[in-house]
Amino acid sequence: MSRLPQLTPDTAVGASRDLLGDLVARYGQVGAMVSTMAHSPAVLGGYLQLSRAMNRAKLDRGTSERISIAIQTQVGCRLCLDSHIAAARAAGVDGKEIERARAGTSADPAAAAIIALALQIYREPTSITDDQITTLRNHHYSDREIADVVGIVALNILTGAFNLVAGLK
Repeated sequence: MSRLPQLTPDTAVGASRDLLGDLVARYGQVGAMVSTMAHSPAVLGGYLQLSRAMNRAKLDRGTSERISIAIQTQVGCRLCLDSHIAAARAAGVDGKEIERARAGTSADPAAAAIIALALQIYREPTSITDDQITTLRNHHYSDREIADVVGIVALNILTGAFNLVAGLK
């Protein structure tokens, strides 16, 4: 059961009303998470900006989705996990790789290394070493791609934590 009610452009106030109104006008509807985030225009606006920014990430979609699967497995948001599994499948990630991502790894050493970085950013960013970054560069990840992982992790923490607090399932 949801702990926070979903809002609409008619029930939201202030900046949230404007944000929701714009989204509904553009897309016809918004999902439960977005309509519930409207309780806080700061959270909704921040989510929309970070989400748009991460859509421009340099990492390929399959790698990004495997990172999201690994993070959401840790966060525990089933709604987010299911969404990222579906997106990974749409990006051509097979079932075995999805299961590996849930376990925090990949059969591809380069993907395994970037997933490991993401999990470290989530769990203990102070433990990241220069050697790790060098290894990622040796796997041909650019500095931009390495930096993008931080944004992907942040976006997953925001959405997963929000859904769990709001009681969205």
